Amino acid sequence: MRKINIKVKRKLRNRKKLKDVNANRYRISVTKSLKNFSVQIIDDKQKKTLVSASSIEKEIKKNKVKKIEKSSLIGELLAKRAKEKNINEVYFDRGGYKYHGRIKVFAETLRKNGLKF
Repeated sequence: MRKINIKVKRKLRNRKKLKDVNANRYRISVTKSLKNFSVQIIDDKQKKTLVSASSIEKEIKKNKVKKIEKSSLIGELLAKRAKEKNINEVYFDRGGYKYHGRIKVFAETLRKNGLKF
């Protein structure tokens, strides 16, 4: 129970700091489980999801790759979809997750493919 509370506190603390600093950008929200990884680009003013990508999609699911490689594939796919919608600057909301492993690989792939944050 205590571990869940710490994770929720970290998530809320992180999101509050990011919203104060980045008022004019869209938010990239990350969700991961033991098997899957999904991300969304969200407009907080209109409260709508603009672009999303997930490891459940057919394009990514057909590739039998490891979880870290899946997160880099999802990063490339999300960056491509964001470019189609003319989204260049975002801020990265990692939620309650630490910035290492799959989260770090995903963020570096986004930067490599042209999103600025």
